[in-house]
Amino acid sequence: MVPTLGESVTEATVSTWFKQVGDTVSQDEMLCELETDKVSVEVPAPAGGVLSEITAPEGTTVDASAKLGVISGSASGELEPAPAPAQNADAATATGKPGKDVEDAPSAKKAMAEAGISRDQVTGSGRDGRIMKDDVAKAVAAAGSAPAPQASSAPRAPVSADDESREERVKMTRLRQTIARRLKDSQNTAAMLTTYNEVDMTEVMALRDEYKDLFLKKHGVKLGFMSFFTKACVHALKEVPEVNAEIDGTDVVYKNFVHMGIAAGTPTGLVVPVIRDADAMSFAGIEKAIAEKGAKARDGKLSMAEMQGGTFTISNGGVYGSLMSSPILNPPQSGILGMHKIQDRPMAIKGQVVIRPMMYLALSYDHRIVDGKGAVTFLVRVKEALEDPRRLLMDL
Repeated sequence: MVPTLGESVTEATVSTWFKQVGDTVSQDEMLCELETDKVSVEVPAPAGGVLSEITAPEGTTVDASAKLGVISGSASGELEPAPAPAQNADAATATGKPGKDVEDAPSAKKAMAEAGISRDQVTGSGRDGRIMKDDVAKAVAAAGSAPAPQASSAPRAPVSADDESREERVKMTRLRQTIARRLKDSQNTAAMLTTYNEVDMTEVMALRDEYKDLFLKKHGVKLGFMSFFTKACVHALKEVPEVNAEIDGTDVVYKNFVHMGIAAGTPTGLVVPVIRDADAMSFAGIEKAIAEKGAKARDGKLSMAEMQGGTFTISNGGVYGSLMSSPILNPPQSGILGMHKIQDRPMAIKGQVVIRPMMYLALSYDHRIVDGKGAVTFLVRVKEALEDPRRLLMDL
């Protein structure tokens, strides 16, 4: 059967079968891999035996209670019919009115409030009829109040037969579809604006060069730039708390903590692992957390919990050579800082032209909650903290 996918995940796509029909499998041996909106889930064999049937071949979309295959020669065969009544009950509940004790997904409640629609106008597809965020999006689209999805479904322009023969059509992964949808939703929902500044990295680079060997020896992890930027952002968020807040309907929710999202590019797409309570962590703690989450992201081992709850995000396009960009908000967050390439540039310092390692900084923010003054103040505080790291020690 499909294993537990997570509270907000209702379906998955079978991406790879590691075994074929007729293969002998042992207990806990990996049978197949499922791809959900955010993470890949490996499915182990519940018992030893022979894989006698593959019910859901590669490319099949399955729900959270579906059967993937049959293993004969073990007790698992006797357990197969058991989920059927629950599945039927779920279907019956989804089509009818859910009970009063059913709790809808928090993201769905927020989406309904933002769209101005009531619960009765949405059909829930979750367990026991729970309303999920996707259900709200479908209801809004059906009501004709979301032109963006209609625009995206426009037919493709005609292609000549000669060109078509040289094209390759590949289905988007569920992760890539989710990224596309969330980024477009962010543009459609938030009043997004970006402000820019530049930072002289001389002091941070000198401090890093001076202590990197000692830091590695004591803490067992390299001292990078991300911990400086995380600390600088935490410092600035204390002064401009609205950048760390979010809008919930007609309320503003201020967070008295910082769960820092670190955007990471992986072979399967962009993910944002979250470092929880980054405001209470040391440089070493931040570096260790970034290294651990980065390794998990590259291996596709991040759990849903490790990518939820972020209050602010840092995106480092500089590692790929980006000189300047306008990052897109990671909803429902109200701010994201874009880091870029460090490049030597001639700067006017005290009446003289000197060469300094400079980086452009970009802060994209939701203008519905963050005013221009607050956004610029935040970016200036980040700049000041990086150009004089002693400010972080003195809390200035």
